[in-house]
Amino acid sequence: MVRTYSDFLMIMKAIETGLDGCMILEPQVFEDQRGYFIESYNKETIEQLLGDKVNFVQDNESSSKYGVLRGLHYQRGEFAQAKLVRVVQGIVLDVAVDIRPDSKTFGQYVACELSGENKKQLFVPRGFAHGFIVMSENAIFSYKCDNFYNKEAEGGIIFNDPKLNIDWILSESEFIISEKDLLLPKLVNAKL
Repeated sequence: MVRTYSDFLMIMKAIETGLDGCMILEPQVFEDQRGYFIESYNKETIEQLLGDKVNFVQDNESSSKYGVLRGLHYQRGEFAQAKLVRVVQGIVLDVAVDIRPDSKTFGQYVACELSGENKKQLFVPRGFAHGFIVMSENAIFSYKCDNFYNKEAEGGIIFNDPKLNIDWILSESEFIISEKDLLLPKLVNAKL
């Protein structure tokens, strides 16, 4: 069966974020007395909504408790990754920062609440740094990558870079951050 564009819109809605290629995706939720059903990923639907091909090759999942801040992370060069991120359980504030030097929105970010309840997803294109903070007691965070992880290509930006001025919602005294993430450079000093 061939789907029409209106079929794609019925299954999932794309919301522009103002950062080129970075989109919030809202799947249609089918609920009844048994619970709910969503189509969380369909290659044809995603490519139609994004207007581009994407080939996810790896799925990752993390579990984190309240206040855990992971990020801001990215992969460089030929190992750059696009990600489709979502929360299976709990609530996070998800952040994507445009780090494409030639982009008109370089250094700008988008933040959105992703939760097991709202079922929203964020498509983070290649050339973006990504991070999130957990705002519920626990959260299960799941994401697809279109390229395999490479340790030599990993990069990051410190969460509190004043140039980015990200509002992480929670008080910094509540943050739980890995030692590695606390040593990340500011955007101006990051290897892009």
